[in-house]
Amino acid sequence: MSHLRLAPRTVPLISLDDSCLGAFQQELDYVHRSFRRLGVMSFEVDDLTQDLFVALRRSWGTYDPNRPLRPYLFGFAFRIAAAHKRKRRREVAMGIGSEVDDTGPRPDEELQSKQARAVILAALDRIPLPRRAVLVMHELDDVPVNEVASVLSIPAFTVYSRLRKARRELQAGIRRLLRQVAGE
Repeated sequence: MSHLRLAPRTVPLISLDDSCLGAFQQELDYVHRSFRRLGVMSFEVDDLTQDLFVALRRSWGTYDPNRPLRPYLFGFAFRIAAAHKRKRRREVAMGIGSEVDDTGPRPDEELQSKQARAVILAALDRIPLPRRAVLVMHELDDVPVNEVASVLSIPAFTVYSRLRKARRELQAGIRRLLRQVAGE
């Protein structure tokens, strides 16, 4: 057994775990919002967030701390949400309706804000995931186009084209949903 040697670690495991966990906890709300914006149902967000943490922990040694963390996390969220959507398409839904959030009475302004978010999330849900990811990262998270291209592993011109089409789809979706609400 003398021929086997363990290579010394350059970074202790404890500090890697601590820095990864600390970064993850700091951006937990952002991860939840990203999953919701990518069309993940609220009751599935916690499970997918755990999957994201496991994947993040596995790759933490390759993360470059000189780069922003949020686009890095969004890349994980995008890939996990896409895989989850593919899996969900193969499953047969039984008795799953729309989510109802019973939070009790609130002031009118908060109700309007919640309705506006619901319309936007519903309109976002109608945009295919590759275009939705670009729209969310660039428009909602203020990530520069070059960083979006890097995180999603696509050319910058593809980002611009997906962004343009996603903006049009979002506008059309919002108009359509508002007409439906007005017609009721």
